[in-house]
Amino acid sequence: MSVRIRLMILTIVGMAVTMAVWGWVQIEALDQILVEQQAKRLSGVAETVSTYYQHFPTGRGLSTLDTSLKEQIQTDGRLARIDIFTVANYDIDYIEYIAGASRVRYEWTESLVGSVAASRKPQYFRLTIDDGPAVGLLYPVTSGKPHATQFVVGVINFSRSNAEILSSAQHQLVISTIWLLLIILLVLAVSYRWLIGRPLGIIIRTIDEFQMGQYVKRIPLNRRDEWGHLAEHFNSMAAEIEQVLARNEELTRSLEDRVREATSRAVELQKQVNQLQQLTALGYLTATLAHDLGTPLHSIAGLASLLLEREGWPPDVARKLDLIVQQTQRLNTVIQNVRRATRPPEAHFETIKVRELLNETLSLVEPLLEKTDIALMVEHAERLPEIHADRHRIQTALFNLIQNAREAMPAEGRITVSSQADMARREVSITVADTGVGIEPELMERVCEPFFSTHQTEGLRGLGLAIVQDIVKMHGGRFEIRSRPGEGTEAALHLPAAE
Repeated sequence: MSVRIRLMILTIVGMAVTMAVWGWVQIEALDQILVEQQAKRLSGVAETVSTYYQHFPTGRGLSTLDTSLKEQIQTDGRLARIDIFTVANYDIDYIEYIAGASRVRYEWTESLVGSVAASRKPQYFRLTIDDGPAVGLLYPVTSGKPHATQFVVGVINFSRSNAEILSSAQHQLVISTIWLLLIILLVLAVSYRWLIGRPLGIIIRTIDEFQMGQYVKRIPLNRRDEWGHLAEHFNSMAAEIEQVLARNEELTRSLEDRVREATSRAVELQKQVNQLQQLTALGYLTATLAHDLGTPLHSIAGLASLLLEREGWPPDVARKLDLIVQQTQRLNTVIQNVRRATRPPEAHFETIKVRELLNETLSLVEPLLEKTDIALMVEHAERLPEIHADRHRIQTALFNLIQNAREAMPAEGRITVSSQADMARREVSITVADTGVGIEPELMERVCEPFFSTHQTEGLRGLGLAIVQDIVKMHGGRFEIRSRPGEGTEAALHLPAAE
């Protein structure tokens, strides 16, 4: 049901109730006025009768009065009855009918006449007689002489004309009420668009446009009524929303820039960690090759030199021995050059917050765990001291430990990276724990050896923990591994706290 229909229904009900109450009040007032007019007329008749009776109380006078009353009843069609009663002052219960005339059957009760005589005030009564409604008057008259007899004149007048007037008035009131309601409804129907429909339509359209993203829209109503107040409040709210959206958009752009910057930084860190890891692995490989090749080369060169010290060799033999010495020296130079080329860059130590270091490292690890069912948990201790370390080398160590933990859980599991401080030793410990298969006790002593691996797949294996161990030693710390077969492994980096 629309507001327009509700408004009309409420208006009709309200006006109907108001007009009904107002009509009832008007009808009652009109009825009272008609009764008072009849009462005045009856009072005039009663005074005339009482005056005549007081001046002619004799028998002849009563006979004349009786005849006059009958004539007046016959000539005046509105009069229904006139009666005269005497009431003794010393005994109001003694009531005597004196004279009267009537065209209807009605009798005043002695108790009513006695009460009016006792009150000594005229009283009007609405009566219902056989011929219709009527108005009656009991008019007490008291003589000025002591112990004189008191008179009560009773007059009854037909009020059929009053009923006709009231009926006509009621009919006219109903007709006027209906016309008034129709006019009011017509005025409401015409003024609804100007008062409610048009401003409401403007507000709804503006709100719809605002919801569709046109946040610059405002309600164009310059009025001083309720619609104007509503438009003012909406426009104020819309301005605040526009400011909030502008701030959010600016914040979003700032966050996007920060995310791009952080992503670029993470990619760069990933490249640096990968490069450092590759250089370290190549360094181990080169060192191993230099050790494995350098020893026999030195032996060959030494033996060839000893042979050259002997004299008496044929020229071609001496030339070949000299070539052997030169080539072994050339191979040794090549090996040393390769070792220098694959040597990791010099360490760059700085004061680092452990929480910041772990956050940067874990952002590099997330792609490794993205397509697995492995959960990564991080636990930070409160008030961790800072460490003096090479950021990229520590990240390389942690990357290798987390990668080993992931390989120890082929299906699913949990990796927990935690940090804590040992103030007695002035150390900060970073632990990587997994719920993988663990390491057998007989293999614990060899896990840090270069190129030792339990995996049989092809590729460069067995350098991760060796690299971690060398990085920790470079920082003057300790590297510990604790493992239980079938339960998991914990690898801890114990690094000195910064002074």
